[in-house]
Amino acid sequence: QVQLVESGGGMVQAGDSLRLSCAASGRINGRAISWFRQALGKGYEFVAGISWTGDKTDYADSVKGRFTISRDHAKGTVSLQMNILKPDDTAVYYCATRENLRPTRRRDDYDYWGQGTQVTVSS
Repeated sequence: QVQLVESGGGMVQAGDSLRLSCAASGRINGRAISWFRQALGKGYEFVAGISWTGDKTDYADSVKGRFTISRDHAKGTVSLQMNILKPDDTAVYYCATRENLRPTRRRDDYDYWGQGTQVTVSS
């Protein structure tokens, strides 16, 4: 069993920054963790992923250069630093994990998900 709990969402203005955190517990060894998002009325979108060791990261083109994913094994957390936020970033953000060292961009590859945290960016 794995438990994931997101935090850090909120309402900000365009150009602002937010830092999301995903607290992971349980049988988390050897697992990659990624962030996905779902805007109202749309499907899930891969945002960023990080490998178990933290040396491999992947970003969607829409966030590359603005978002940074990182992992702290001592704290059991994966963070998503989001800078220069845009209204198009408005969504519910989920962290998810898969039983593999490396992340992928496919939603179906992930077997545990958090409950999500809302990020709203106003123009």
